Amino acid sequence: MKQHHLAISIMASSLAFPLLAAEAVHFTQAEIDAKEATLTDFPLMQAVKSSIATRDNAIVEAITPLNPTNPDNVKRLESVLSEAQFEFLFPVRASEYTYQGLLQAAAKFPALCGSYSDARDAEAICRKSLATMFAHFAQETGAHDKWMTEPQWRQGLYWVREVGWDETKRGGYNMECNPDTWQGQVWPCGTFADGSYKSYFGRGAKQLSYNYNYGPFSDAMFGDVATLLNNPEWVADTWLNLASAVFFFTYPQPPKPSMLHVIDGTWQPNAKDSQNGLSAGFGATTHIINGGIECGAGSEKPQSLNRMEYYQAHAQYLGVPIEADEVLGCKDMKPFDNQGAGAMLIYWEQDWSYIPGNPNGGKSYACKLVGYQTRYSAFKSGDYSLCLLHFFPEVVIDDTGTPTDPTDPVNRVPVADIQGAAEAESGALITLSASQSSDPEGAALNYLWTLPAGASAPSLVDETLALTLPALSQTETVTVSLKVTDDKGLSANISHAILVNLVDGTPPDGVAPYQAGYAYAAGDRVSNAGGIYECKPFPYTAWCAGAAWAYEPGVGVAWEDAWIAR
Repeated sequence: MKQHHLAISIMASSLAFPLLAAEAVHFTQAEIDAKEATLTDFPLMQAVKSSIATRDNAIVEAITPLNPTNPDNVKRLESVLSEAQFEFLFPVRASEYTYQGLLQAAAKFPALCGSYSDARDAEAICRKSLATMFAHFAQETGAHDKWMTEPQWRQGLYWVREVGWDETKRGGYNMECNPDTWQGQVWPCGTFADGSYKSYFGRGAKQLSYNYNYGPFSDAMFGDVATLLNNPEWVADTWLNLASAVFFFTYPQPPKPSMLHVIDGTWQPNAKDSQNGLSAGFGATTHIINGGIECGAGSEKPQSLNRMEYYQAHAQYLGVPIEADEVLGCKDMKPFDNQGAGAMLIYWEQDWSYIPGNPNGGKSYACKLVGYQTRYSAFKSGDYSLCLLHFFPEVVIDDTGTPTDPTDPVNRVPVADIQGAAEAESGALITLSASQSSDPEGAALNYLWTLPAGASAPSLVDETLALTLPALSQTETVTVSLKVTDDKGLSANISHAILVNLVDGTPPDGVAPYQAGYAYAAGDRVSNAGGIYECKPFPYTAWCAGAAWAYEPGVGVAWEDAWIAR
């Protein structure tokens, strides 16, 4: 009996006779990865994956206030909020919450106070992000003590553990620990010496609760779900107490968007959202946190009123303008639904489709995205493979080059490959090649390259990419992506990481080199083409982040619209 080697979700050759037992079905890992890439290749998924990206913990652990090696987004946060200001805003906080811990949380999640490749104002978004988070901290973990000298908007981070709970107490928030359930299997709960399960009550600035939240957070922080399931106290006692809040801030809860995407404008309410009374303002972030309790009642609940008051105070302190039309409450907001702009399927489930001619009774041999939580997440690399193997145990991943039936009419997924430098200097011109990419049927391939922010290339559709790396202010790893498509429309995707090192030597007058696409503020100075240039004030400021061919200082055809030579 021949082996079947399928392109995922494409019809296989018919079986000549019924099977008494499941017949092995072979895939290569490249085919599986290409199918996963195809199913997740849409703008919202790419935007979310970018906003939930994390840095290595070695970088995080090295963060200290005003350290010149701190990442750019951490430096931006420091420029917006000093340690003295942090002390002023949180004078009654638990000692476990520290300014350094806030910087470490930002280091772990580069999207917090991160840069934008378009004209969005990164500093303004940073300020608004902090004002929003701090207002919710005041509600979620504030002392709420009207007798304190400090006003309630400055009483945030008072609680680090849920009131009435500590690590000695048993039987809390662990009803999902049963190993007979898939939740208990995917996020296995830690146990005490007597075998009883540890308690996953609320800890940290966002009061992280339940094993099915501790597990994913642990995976995001350490690449291992067990670390925090076995040591849940770390979410209270270390920098994770603030990182857990940033985790919630950057991750969406479809059909809800993430709080970050509400603030930075990535989430744009569509007609259905507007019909449901949902608009991009502070009120929407309250809806994301606790909409089922606080929103849609026709009048503001006390909790929502608190949040509004706290937000206005933090916004004023941090210099965040509140527009007259910004909706701060959520009394008229209906629930987010699956027709809204934030709707997005993020979990893998078995695809039950019947594919005539496929082996073993026409099984699909595919997984699909669904809106309810499963054990497999589209945010986690490799989970598609695990889903496929779980639901189709007859699947064999075979990368040994097992020959396929030459008469089989199946069009197989092409293989994407990038060859070229993995390390280069900031601003260098390097060449990447897709020449090793291939199509199983020998068809010609089409190419589409995607560049990191600040990089440029004369063409993005050729087999070879002449890539000018971004001019960075510190050593950083950037990623170039490639999509190859065959003549039948099947695609494969691959990414290539490049460590970009700073060029030896100091820029003129110590001024950082120009970086194309960076969201410069008025008055920012850069070095470029042997000169020093200053970004013009409003209303010209946004052009400083415009396309390099037009606005690269001293070089672009319209650079004088954006910059002043100094």
